[in-house]
Amino acid sequence: QERLVESGGGLVQAGGSLRLSCAASGRTFSSYAMGWFRQAPGKEREFVAAIGWGGVKTYYADSVKGRFTVSRDNAKNTVYLQMNSLKPEDTAVYSCVKPRTPYTTAERVGESTNHYWGQGTQVTVSS
Repeated sequence: QERLVESGGGLVQAGGSLRLSCAASGRTFSSYAMGWFRQAPGKEREFVAAIGWGGVKTYYADSVKGRFTVSRDNAKNTVYLQMNSLKPEDTAVYSCVKPRTPYTTAERVGESTNHYWGQGTQVTVSS
C-alpha cells in the first residue's frame, strides 16, 4: 500500500518562503519519479513540479519556474518542494504524487493525474 504524507504547509506573506516535504512508504522509492500538484479553490488541479528517480532531471510549470525547486533524498524516501518568492496566486492545497509505474520520466508526471496521491497540505500566501 502506497502512502504519501505531506508536511510543511502554512500561512506566509507574499515574498516569503516555505519548504514542503513528502514522505513516501515503500522500498522502491528510488525507482520512481516524484511530483507535486496543487489545487486552488474553484480551480482545476495543476501540475507544479517533478523530479526524476535519480534526482537529476527536474521539470516545472512555467508559473513556478525560477521560484520553486524540487529535490529528493532517496535515503529518506522524501521529496521536497522549496518555494521562494511566494505570491498570493500560489495559494492552494499542494499534494505530492508517485507514478504508478517505475522509471516514469519527470516530464511525463505532469501529463497525467493517474498517480498515487498524498492527502495534501494547505499553503496560503497573504498579500
